[in-house]
Amino acid sequence: MEKIPRLQKNLYGFNDIFLILKNLFEKKKLSNKILFSGQKGIGKCTFAYHLSNYILSLNEVNPYDFNKKEINYNNKSFKLVANNSHPNFFLINLKDEKKSIDISQVRTMINFTNKTSFDDGYKIILIDNVENLNINSTNALLKIIEEPNNNVIFILIHDIQKKIFNTLRSRCIQFKLGLSTNIKGEIINSLTNDHFYTQLNSDFKNHYNTPGEYIHYYYFCLDNDIDYIGTNIENLLKFILDNLLYKKNNYIKYYLTNYIELFFLKKMKYLKSKNNVYYLYNYFIKKLDNAKKYNLDFETLLLEFNSKLLNE
Repeated sequence: MEKIPRLQKNLYGFNDIFLILKNLFEKKKLSNKILFSGQKGIGKCTFAYHLSNYILSLNEVNPYDFNKKEINYNNKSFKLVANNSHPNFFLINLKDEKKSIDISQVRTMINFTNKTSFDDGYKIILIDNVENLNINSTNALLKIIEEPNNNVIFILIHDIQKKIFNTLRSRCIQFKLGLSTNIKGEIINSLTNDHFYTQLNSDFKNHYNTPGEYIHYYYFCLDNDIDYIGTNIENLLKFILDNLLYKKNNYIKYYLTNYIELFFLKKMKYLKSKNNVYYLYNYFIKKLDNAKKYNLDFETLLLEFNSKLLNE
C-alpha cells in the first residue's frame, strides 16, 4: 500500500520555506498564486496538503501543529479533505484516462471559487501536475488567477523535469523544493520498515533519487518478493525485462529510464575506458525517450538492451 500525500500526518524537510509562508500568511502578505517545483517524489504535494491544513484548521479543534509539522487525524478539515468533501478546498489533477487536464475541470473549479466560502474562510485550490494542463485549460486558469476572488489561494504542483507554460509560471511565486541526503534517508526510513534506506543496496543510493521513488521501489520489492538488500541494479533490470514488467506495472513504466541511467552510471564509475559506455548510454536513453514520446517500438529496444548489456 503506497503512501498517499493527502493522508500523510508528518512533514519532513522544507522547514525554512514553511516558516516563510507561515509568516507571510500571518501578516496577510502571502501570495495567492504559489508554485511548488521539484523532482517527482520529493514531497511537493505532501507539503501542499500540510500548508493547506495549517490554513484551513486555524480556528478549528485540533488545528495543525506547526512546531511538530504534524496534522491531527481528528481535525475536521483533515477528514473533509481526505474524503474530497471540504467546502473550501478544491483539487484538480490528471484523471487516469486522460492525457491532459482539460478545460472542463478548470471551469468546474471557477464555479467553485465564485461561490461564497464556508464560514468566510480561505478557499484553497490545489492543482497537482500542472505540467499536464493543455493550452485551453491553461488559458482558462490564467483568467481566474489574474483576478481571483478574495481569500482564494492557488497552490500549483510542478514536476520540475517537465515544462509548463511561461505565462503560467510568470504569474506565480515559485518555490523550488529540494532535500538534503540526510533528510531523504530519514523520510524513507520513517515511511518504511526495517530501516529500508539504511539497508538498501548501494546501487540505488544515488543523489537524484527522491523519497517518493524509494517508497515506490520499497513496495515494488514487497509485492514481488525482492530482496532489496542483495538486489543490485543489474539484478533488478533482469527481473523487470525477463518478466515483461514494463508492460504490466505503471511504476516500472515511469521509472525504468531512471534505472537504466543508474546502470550506466555504475558502469562509468568502475570502467577506465568510458567512451563506449557514453555512446551506449546516449544511444539507449535517446531511443527510450523517443519511444515514449512518439509511441515507437519500446519492446524491441529493451530486448536489444537486455542482449547487448545485461547478458554481456
